[in-house]
Order: sequence, then C-alpha cells, then structure tokens
Amino acid sequence: MKVVRFLRNIIGVLLVVFLLLLGVFFQPDKSLEELTPTYTNHQSRFISLYGMNVHYRDEGVKNDSIPLVLIHGTSSSLHTFEKMIDSLRNHRRVITLDLPGFGLTGPNEENYYSYNYYTQFLGAFLKFIDVSVCDIGGNSLGGGIAWYYTVAHPTKVRKLILIDPTGYPTVNTKGALGFKLAATPVLNNLIQYITPRSIIKQSLEDVFYNKELVTEKLIDRFHDLAIRKGNRKALISLFNHRKKLDYQKIATITCPTLIIWGDKDQLIPVSNAYLFEKNIKGSKLIILQDIGHCPNEEVPYIVSELILNF
Repeated sequence: MKVVRFLRNIIGVLLVVFLLLLGVFFQPDKSLEELTPTYTNHQSRFISLYGMNVHYRDEGVKNDSIPLVLIHGTSSSLHTFEKMIDSLRNHRRVITLDLPGFGLTGPNEENYYSYNYYTQFLGAFLKFIDVSVCDIGGNSLGGGIAWYYTVAHPTKVRKLILIDPTGYPTVNTKGALGFKLAATPVLNNLIQYITPRSIIKQSLEDVFYNKELVTEKLIDRFHDLAIRKGNRKALISLFNHRKKLDYQKIATITCPTLIIWGDKDQLIPVSNAYLFEKNIKGSKLIILQDIGHCPNEEVPYIVSELILNF
C-alpha cells in the first residue's frame, strides 16, 4: 500500500508541475491564415495534394527544362533557401516547397512521415507541376529525401546535391535541444503545448556555427512555423516512428553528385561526408570551414556558386 501511495503522490506532483508549466508557457497553435501574410510572397503558390494545401515556389529561368529542386530539413521550410535563390534565379529555374509536417503545408491526414512517404509525395508533387527530370538537392532531412528519391527514380534525376544530409548513422554528436526533446518519450508530448522561443533559439545556436546569424527574425520564423497548427504533433510523430535508413542503397547512386558539408556540424558529423564520397562513385566533396549544419543558411552565396559551377 505504501508503494501505491508513493506512486500516486509522484504522479500527483508531476501532474501539478505539468499544469503549472502549461499555465505559464502554453503556446497556442497559429493558423495558416495567421501566418500566410508574413511567410508568403508573390512567388508563393498552393496546390491541393494528398489532402494538403502544399506551399511551394517556382522561380527563376522559366524555360530551364531541367529545374533545380531544393528540399529543406527537419523543422525548417522553403525559406531556408531564399538567399541562395537570390543568386540562382538568374541562371536556373528553382523549385522549393514546404514538406508535409512543416512550414505552411502542415501535417498530412495520417500524421505519419517516412522516407518512403516523402519519396512518394515528392514524385506526385513533381508530376503535378509537370517536372519529369530535375536536378535535386537538400539539406539534412531534405538531403536524405533527395538521395532516397534518386535511388527510387534514377532516370528522373540528372544531378544530385547533398548538403549535410541524413543517411549514415551518427555517433558522438551534440545534436540540437529541440530535436532531443522531440525524441524523448513523455517529454515530447509537452512540446505540443509548450514551445518557448528560448528552445528555438538554443536549437538554432546548436545548428549554426556562427551564432551571430541567429537573429530575432530567424528565431521568429522558426518559432512561428513550428507552432503552425499540426506541425508540433507531426514533429513528434516523425521522431516516434523513425526507422533506420538502408544506407547501403547510397552506393547504387550513379548520377553526378556534389556533397557539401560544414566542418563544424554538430548534428551530423563531417566524418559522414567521407562515407558519402566513398560510396557514391565519382562524387565531388567540398568541406566548408567553420560552418555548421546548414551551409545554405550560413553561407548561401558560396553554396549557390558551388551548385552553379557543378
């Protein structure tokens, strides 16, 4: 009986703490209508696909027959490539989109996300906008989706650009605070209701090597889109249902591949860059010094130049 009473007391205390945290730090969802004026521009388009209203942009040289498709990472959005597109739009047609579960697109109906799902979704999206062959690239999760799509559809990809992509197992990495919380059972349920800007700020500082780039405007963007209705629940689902990638498939990639990596990446170690280079025959690896997990955000014009030269 004493043990039962003790457990009841512990549960009671935890419940009180949870309610106190909820009362102090509760952050309501933001609706699509509330976010649209700030996070769309004249290039923004929405299409109905897989039960979602998918936000994307199609910019640059319209008669470029093989466009460049860029895919963002976890908890990010198409905005992560905006500065890169400033350099690319005069030379290439560039397509960016908010993946299901992120940005203005928001969650899918099943609230289930996997590389297979994203590959199927991406194929349907490109078919919808009448793109049969493309150059494709991505950062982090987006890089993982890019190579996974390339493996599944080798004839539909001319060139592949990987920017600190997921793929091989990671060891001895610091990681980002927000992702750690999203991956921790019980605690991760809290972030559906409690998502302080301080956690977003700390997570971005874990990702960026140059902390001066973590501006209030950047924090606002990541925070606003993180609490877009349904996105927090989607993030938890993504981490709860993570499956190990079959990274042996990477060795089957035969198209020309550019690998770009920040040497100060604390989420995916630079040692993984050499695994990609080794296993994708003929690939080109460029290591950027004193750059973190998102070179596309830290040195966008350098990354754009590397892509154009490639």
